[in-house]
Amino acid sequence: MRLATPTATKCQQDRLAVIIIGIITLILGILLTSIPWLDYFILKNLRLWNDTLSYHYWQRPGVIRLTKVYIYNVTNPDGFLSGEKPKLQEVGPFVYREDMEKVNVKFHENNYTVSYQHKKILQFVPELSIDKNTPIVTPNIPLLTLTSLSPKLGYLLSKTISVVITAANFKPFINVTADQLVFGYDDALVSLAHRFYPKHMRPMERMGLLLGRNGTLTEVSTIKTGYEGMDQFGYIDSLNGMNRLPHWNEEPCTSVAGSEGSFFPPRDITKSEMVYIYDKDLCRIIPLKYDQTLEKDGIAADLFRLPNNSYGDSAHNPENKCFDSNEYEPVRGLQNISPCQYGAPVYISNPHFYDAHPDLLDSVEGLEPKREKHETYFKIQPKLGVPLEGKVRIQLNLKVTRAKDVYPVRDFRDFVFPVMWLEEGISELTPAIKRWIYLATVIAPNAVPIGSYLMIVGGASAVIFSFVRAYQNFVFARDPTLEILEMGRRSLRRGSSFIAHQQHRLLVHHRDSYSLLRHGPMAACMGDNDGEDAQPIIDGSLESSGTVSQES
Repeated sequence: MRLATPTATKCQQDRLAVIIIGIITLILGILLTSIPWLDYFILKNLRLWNDTLSYHYWQRPGVIRLTKVYIYNVTNPDGFLSGEKPKLQEVGPFVYREDMEKVNVKFHENNYTVSYQHKKILQFVPELSIDKNTPIVTPNIPLLTLTSLSPKLGYLLSKTISVVITAANFKPFINVTADQLVFGYDDALVSLAHRFYPKHMRPMERMGLLLGRNGTLTEVSTIKTGYEGMDQFGYIDSLNGMNRLPHWNEEPCTSVAGSEGSFFPPRDITKSEMVYIYDKDLCRIIPLKYDQTLEKDGIAADLFRLPNNSYGDSAHNPENKCFDSNEYEPVRGLQNISPCQYGAPVYISNPHFYDAHPDLLDSVEGLEPKREKHETYFKIQPKLGVPLEGKVRIQLNLKVTRAKDVYPVRDFRDFVFPVMWLEEGISELTPAIKRWIYLATVIAPNAVPIGSYLMIVGGASAVIFSFVRAYQNFVFARDPTLEILEMGRRSLRRGSSFIAHQQHRLLVHHRDSYSLLRHGPMAACMGDNDGEDAQPIIDGSLESSGTVSQES
């Protein structure tokens, strides 16, 4: 029986190793295609927790957030008091870069929520702005707020207010710079209100539309981290420990369940057509409705727009009913937010009264609403819920009620006066964040299936090839019995050659080792008769020694 050579043994070992590796590769490929491990990995790292990638992005985004302010300059203040339409000139933009981070971060024991405070620093960007010291003529908001309340105070108190403001020489329109209107100027009425108003209604010491945006905000926000489920991921759970807004009385106006702008619930998971964003200055959450799927910088994004019935009367949107009050007749596109503006009759709308009732636009001159410039929208990555681009655009309006008993403003009729509008948001993510999103949503979802299928094909091919080779070796190998017989024949042939060679040598020795013996006494002893010839004898000893022996 033939023994395996070292080469054959090594080939068998290599073949077995290829089969094992092929089977492992095949199993891994099948598992990778049947288990959504990539989604699990992405979601695990998407949830907010210490030192995750999403946490660092959320805690200090690093994206360039810009706040653009546009102020309406009144070019005919005297003409308006005489009955003309106000002629408005949009002045701006005044651009401020917002450096934002979350401070005092505290994860709760259940891991479902995290609390924090916003720290914002607005820095003026002169290269993107016009001169911030540009003079502006604008309504005197503190004065008109006071006089709009006077009809409810009665005739006597109204006259008292009239005497005081006349003596102090207050005017219905004031001249300020854009920077003063945005970040504050001294006003006697505001100082008095700050001193004597109840604490929960007390305004700041100075008058400024964005005065409370700089520094660490006092409001403590608590949002959902995603550990409990992604359907509320990034949404606010409570504000200052309260799970409702105190400015309103009913749902959904009291709801705080909106994003602060960093993350939204991924639409690939929720399948929802609506997302919500919370804006502190508006005292409400803003609804955004899915419009279409598009791409931004090669990354898939869902476009969400503000519905045209979000602000205004309940006739066009029943959910607005809880925003209504007895103090004004609701108008489409215009919403009262005075409860969170220290009682000032401030109303919000889209810039330039875009998507609002036509009468609002017709009452002024100089406004030109355009969708691409004045709508609120977000482009959100559907797998991660990360906004790739987003703009919140809001116009602040002063709704003035005529106070005929207050002399300085007796000609200021009932009017919704546009004061300014602002745009907040991001246009681009940082390159690092963009690369991470591109890897997670474009490269990985395409590379993983391709790699899995290649593993299946490669593993199956290796196993099949190894078995085919083994089968071929088995089928086409020589019959072991025939091989043994062949070995026997070869052995016999070698033995025959050896015998023949030895026979040849023996014959040669025979020729050299025998001779006829001479007659002698021994021969005579061995013969029957004296004188008869003796027979030849082969001496074995001579044959073995190869010598010839003779009798002397």
